Parts: sequence; C-alpha cells; structure tokens
Amino acid sequence: MTLLDFARGPALEASLFIFVAGVIWRCVGTLLLPWRLVRVEPRKGASSPWVAALKGVLVKLWPYDTFAKSGVVQFVNGYIFHAGFAVVFLLFAPHILFIKGVTGLSWPSLPNNVIMMIGVVTAASLVVALVFRVTSPVLRLISRVDDYISWFLTFLPVATGLMAAAHLGLRYETLLSLHILSFCALLVWFPFGKLMHAFLFAFSRAVTGVRMGQRGAAI
Repeated sequence: MTLLDFARGPALEASLFIFVAGVIWRCVGTLLLPWRLVRVEPRKGASSPWVAALKGVLVKLWPYDTFAKSGVVQFVNGYIFHAGFAVVFLLFAPHILFIKGVTGLSWPSLPNNVIMMIGVVTAASLVVALVFRVTSPVLRLISRVDDYISWFLTFLPVATGLMAAAHLGLRYETLLSLHILSFCALLVWFPFGKLMHAFLFAFSRAVTGVRMGQRGAAI
C-alpha cells in the first residue's frame, strides 16, 4: 500500500468516523446539560426563549460598538479565513467529488483559478490571525496549547492543498497524500479541541441570549 492509498483509504475512513462520532457525542452532551441554570422567573414583558435565543446568536455576529473600533480588523480577518476555508472546501471541484462520494450530494464548483486565489487569501488571513494572537498581550495571555494546535491543523490542509494544486516542491502524489493526511488530522482533532466551536457557538450564544432575555437585559 502506497502513502496515497493509505491516506485515501484507512486514514480517511477512520478520521471521518472519529469526526462524526465525536461531533455527535459533544453535541448530545451539550444538549443534556441542565437547562435552567438560573432558577428565576422571567421579567414581565421578556421575550420568549426562542426569540431571545435567536437574537443571542445573530446579534453576536458583530461586536458591540465599544469593541468594534479597536478590534474591527481582527474581527473582519476572522470572517475572512472562516469564509475562505468554507468556500475552498465546498466549492473546489475535487472536494465536491469527495463530498459526493461520502454523501451522494454535489453542486457546481468555482473555477480553479478563483479557488487558488481564495486559498492564498485564506492562508494569509490565518497567518495574520496567528500574528494577532502572539503579539496581543491579552490574546497571548488567554491562549493555550489547544489554540495553537487548532490553528496549525487548520492552516496545514490549506497550505498543502495550495502546494499540491501548484505542483510545488515534492511529487504531486506525495503532496496530495500529505494534504489528505493533514485533513484527516484536522478531522480527528476537531471534536476534541476548540475547533468544535463551529457547532457549539450556537448553543452558547443561544443560552446567553435566553439568560439575558430572562432578565430583561438588552442583547
């Protein structure tokens, strides 16, 4: 078995199983947590829990005015690499073929040149995010090993994917193997690190919205 066969076969299958099982485990565990953490009656005129939860998720998509001016570059950069990663993963033709093989679903792809450009922007944005983290005294103080591992395992598939698409450095088969293996590592780490915020952010923001709505506070 070659490295590419291993990456496409056992490694990918095992990592997909760990990813799906881990995400389900974390989400179910979150849903089973005690709901009424604050045992007080809602204030008169308070929004319904569902409305407050929705507001909690949507309003937090942009920072409060107090923090918007000082952190707008960092905030926008976060959207850039999140959106860029999603576009490259979901709209690159080989990735769509992979998704179709797993789920049976497919859709039109973007031109390769466009994907390459978005991939470069995404990689650069991830580097900027790391620079923010290591140069900001506050971010550096609250950062843990998990943050750096999550960054590295997100950056690696983007970097190896760009190298494979550009046939840069090693043989294409080797670069493709490394790209797939880096993606496998990302899948395995995803449910157990901070990357899980891609699913859990909605839970935490919804609960915060309900709690604030219960007290009659502005979200």
